[in-house]
Amino acid sequence: MRNSSNGAPHLLQGIGLTAAMALIVTNAVGTGVFLKARVMICNVGTPGMVLLAYAVAGLYVLAGALIYAELSTLMPRSGGAYNYIGAVYGRLWAFLYGWMETFIDGAASMAALAIVFVIFFNDLLGGTLSSGVSALLVAATLLFVTILNLASVRANGSIMTAITGLKVVLLIGIAGCAFFFGDGSWANFASNSAGGTCEGVPAGARAGFAGFGAAIIAAMWSYSGATAVIVVAEEVKDPSRTLPRALFSSALALIGLYLLVNAAYFFALPASAVASVSESSSVAGAVIARVVGAAASTLMAAGLMLSTFGALHSTVLHMARFPFAMARDKLLPAVFATVSPNSRVPTHAVMLLGICAIAFAISGTFDVLTDMIIFAVLIFDFMAVAGVFVLRRRIPVTARSYRAWGYPYLQVVYLLGIACLTLNTLFAMPGRSMAGLGLIALGLPVYAYYARGRPPTRMEDWLDGG
Repeated sequence: MRNSSNGAPHLLQGIGLTAAMALIVTNAVGTGVFLKARVMICNVGTPGMVLLAYAVAGLYVLAGALIYAELSTLMPRSGGAYNYIGAVYGRLWAFLYGWMETFIDGAASMAALAIVFVIFFNDLLGGTLSSGVSALLVAATLLFVTILNLASVRANGSIMTAITGLKVVLLIGIAGCAFFFGDGSWANFASNSAGGTCEGVPAGARAGFAGFGAAIIAAMWSYSGATAVIVVAEEVKDPSRTLPRALFSSALALIGLYLLVNAAYFFALPASAVASVSESSSVAGAVIARVVGAAASTLMAAGLMLSTFGALHSTVLHMARFPFAMARDKLLPAVFATVSPNSRVPTHAVMLLGICAIAFAISGTFDVLTDMIIFAVLIFDFMAVAGVFVLRRRIPVTARSYRAWGYPYLQVVYLLGIACLTLNTLFAMPGRSMAGLGLIALGLPVYAYYARGRPPTRMEDWLDGG
């Protein structure tokens, strides 16, 4: 079904451990770690609880990394969970998942990141850009990053590694400035958010269980993308060793960085000051302005641009592998499965994603679409992880290159967490949750067209890649 022996150009294993970790870290470190402390302190009230929320979310992400390490080494193929869902539930569910990731989640996320990138660029210029120029710059940014991803995966891996290094330096630099310059105090950790303005934070998401749950969801947003490398598993060198090491090490690195930076925020500023940061500003910017001076806001805007661009670049790279995998399985036009003989990249799949992202950016509907799709994303995540139980029964132990720790307890706890988040999303946004499922259902006629007359796939078809 997937591997070809007709001599056509195919993907190359050009991603080593360093590049794999860079893909994860640069994809996860977008804007959340710079912004979310404000909302979270309003959710839970004290700095200690903010750090606890980051730690709990981090442990949840770490558990997911271990689980997906097992799945990705079992089927190290482009598309990640597209393959696991297909093996356990069949071609239809695999298609719907790939449809969502390609045309809704992936393209809309790219559009959102490009718009945020231009917003930070406008801040760097002092707010001088008109709305028309900003729109053109968003489209130009998406076009540039799409063209950049047409280069070889080895070249893009080097770019990601460089950007990731700069991101880590930026985060450690913010923490260093907060701890070693200015007039910060450990006494700030005994403060609370009382007196803070908490702009835009609803009263129902403050204090108690609801507040702590909201803080964990905010922290999860900062960790989003922590398993991105599984989507390009087919291009990873020695995947049985590299994927588990990259997923586990990157999750630990992200937990450490996020706890360090958020501790630095509250060392530099009392909780009420963090809670009073404007919705349109970043906590990181407020800390740097307090410690170094207002002139540092330019440097902070440049750092946020770098962070956002890195997340956008890595998003294009791994999201383009969904239409490639679907086309290779004859569920989308075959052109999207073609690989460049020079770069060994699925160039048409990359261009498809870029065009869709530009369309979303022009339409301005990406915020609504991403809200709608959250519910479906959680459902597919649940299906993929639950598939571990089926695959462990059906596949001999000797065929496994990696087994996640703590089976079955780790998987059960993770699934319970997904169930809680799914129910929370359904109750918080019932209309958009159902609309999200409706958008997924729009893929059914496309699936019916491409799957017509084809027999159902067996698990062995997905496992063998035949």
